[in-house]
Amino acid sequence: MDIKDCLVESYNYDLPKDLIAKYPITPRDEAKLLVYDRKKDKVIHTVFKNVLDFVGDKTFIFNDTKVIKARIFGKKESGGKIELLLNRPFEDKFLVYIRGKVKKGTRLFFGNGLEAKVIELLEDGSRIVSFEKDGKTLSFLELIKILEKIGHVPLPPYIKRNDEKIDEKEYQSVFAKKEGAVAAPTASLHFTTELLDKIKKKAFLTLHVGAGTFKPVEVSDIREHKMHSEYFEIPKKTAIILDSDEEIVAVGTTAVRTIEYYAREKKLNGECDLFLNPLNPPIRVNHLITNFHLPKSTLIMLVASFVGREKTLKLYKEAIENKYRFYSYGDAMLII
Repeated sequence: MDIKDCLVESYNYDLPKDLIAKYPITPRDEAKLLVYDRKKDKVIHTVFKNVLDFVGDKTFIFNDTKVIKARIFGKKESGGKIELLLNRPFEDKFLVYIRGKVKKGTRLFFGNGLEAKVIELLEDGSRIVSFEKDGKTLSFLELIKILEKIGHVPLPPYIKRNDEKIDEKEYQSVFAKKEGAVAAPTASLHFTTELLDKIKKKAFLTLHVGAGTFKPVEVSDIREHKMHSEYFEIPKKTAIILDSDEEIVAVGTTAVRTIEYYAREKKLNGECDLFLNPLNPPIRVNHLITNFHLPKSTLIMLVASFVGREKTLKLYKEAIENKYRFYSYGDAMLII
């Protein structure tokens, strides 16, 4: 084991700010695609619509989670402005992040008659709240219907702009089905309906991406990092594929983590908190489609679990030299 593989700082790199994608490429499949062939140790530069030229006969596994309008703006009883980001349901309440000072018992008021009450302040900065309207406590599905009217698309913090109409369509995969994510599984954003139709073998699973995906690693040694958990479901017909010896193309880091969690635990649903890195490499996924991720993030460490830390940094360096666009609305990489 190389001790550098354990150090968070070893996964750092310098990215020119102009390579952070603020808007999506349209059409989606015109994004750049860096293909890395591990057997040949060869890099090919192409465009995403050619992805099937490299793995077209393999089985694609997609995450069909759907992004909800999880960001809402409102006021406290005092009149002070507040911003709330819904993270996930928590028992019969909700885990949220709130920008603005609140205390236990604080009531928050939003549009469409929506109210929230702060139940608990957690040490990690998140809050537990309950939502109600007209004196009635809301379920998750009832809340989503209101958020659809008053909420905003929860763009990642590094995009540094307000959400716009274009984001309602583009920050969502064309096969998004099950509502519950507060961040898009971004590798999925490159697939058009036409490209999806060309894939002969495909299956779906669900992992509701939480706000924890953007949480920085706050320890210096990755072995001490506690991974956030996210709810997942795997249909039985997808599990049959995972239990077979079919070669799998995982579309995105969320699909990888769900597949690899199943490979270890054999659970069809629950909480996935698997942390893939060079010390804990994949045992089931054969090929990976992913975007380019933040320095020192668990996501770049996941990429390194496939090809090693040094090779990952070399691939990122080549992508930067070739002016690839980075992060959620950026270009893609295929590891075969």
